[in-house]
Amino acid sequence: MQKIAIVAYSQSQCVPQAGASNEVELIMPRLQEVYEQAGIRNAQDVDFVCSGSCDYLQGAAFAFVSGVDALGAVPPIKESHVEMDAAWALYESILKIRMGQAESALIYGFGKSSPGELPIVLSQQLDPYYLAPLWVDTVSLAAMQARLMLESGVISESDMAAVVARSRSNALNNPKAQLAAQVSVEELLREEEFVAPLRKHDCCPVSDGASAMIICTAEKAMEWGKPYALISGIDHRIETHNLGMRDLTDSPSTRTAALGAGADSGPIDVAELYAPFSHQEIILSRALGLGDETQINPSGGVLAGNLMMASGLSRIGEVFNRIISGDATRGIAHATSGPCLQHNLVAVIEGAA
Repeated sequence: MQKIAIVAYSQSQCVPQAGASNEVELIMPRLQEVYEQAGIRNAQDVDFVCSGSCDYLQGAAFAFVSGVDALGAVPPIKESHVEMDAAWALYESILKIRMGQAESALIYGFGKSSPGELPIVLSQQLDPYYLAPLWVDTVSLAAMQARLMLESGVISESDMAAVVARSRSNALNNPKAQLAAQVSVEELLREEEFVAPLRKHDCCPVSDGASAMIICTAEKAMEWGKPYALISGIDHRIETHNLGMRDLTDSPSTRTAALGAGADSGPIDVAELYAPFSHQEIILSRALGLGDETQINPSGGVLAGNLMMASGLSRIGEVFNRIISGDATRGIAHATSGPCLQHNLVAVIEGAA
């Protein structure tokens, strides 16, 4: 099977409001940075381009097409799009390469969430007959999930606060983070509840921005002469949209995806998990069987900054960065979509040696 290499990655600063900057202006600096990292000129120097975004954020059908302006109008390119996080655009690009239809691909994701109410916007991912008409927001659904875990004794509020404290502390070393601080569990627990039992710090912030990545075959990476890491495995699985038919205190789809990606075939040095709520990081860590030897979300994760439709790709990019820098030799990255960890993707990234 064709070996897939990551050769470039860039993420914008996570900001609560991008102001007058439009989506193209968020994307273009990221594209220029990955072009420079890979040593190429523009999108015409790769064989395939795939993006991830959500038209609901802009409130217009086919709104993602405006983002294509960042690539340049001519000459024409082979381009695709997924109405999901760009981690799934990466998955499509890997399939394109493995089918022999491309040797290299540019992937990018973008989202400007601040103009609307993101928790309400995302309610449109729910079952269109029974749940979406109720406009149940994502925070309320996550609060229900957290309450189930607390009532069953699976976690405590202190466990949730410990996740946040570690996230904020780790984010101090991440210049792209939106929220970073040294804060104790006791301080966090003194904050009032937002949507019980969740406090505001248990919920990821709303952030605007974009991320981009270039992948290619291992042979192409060697031809370009750039440092690279290998995606040795990737898989994604989905659970039922009917929340009443799922065990919300566990994530079997994450566990299955990890096995499909080969995560159990060696030690894991670092794990970047897309956990929009503090208790969900605990669910994911347990589903993946992560122990004390694994660094979890050293970037701070999405609790420190959540680029909607780009943070899943950024989790993969963060692991890539740590492998390239020599801080890790093998890691896993996770992305999610849908309410209460409904759809999950797991990628295994390893050093090229």
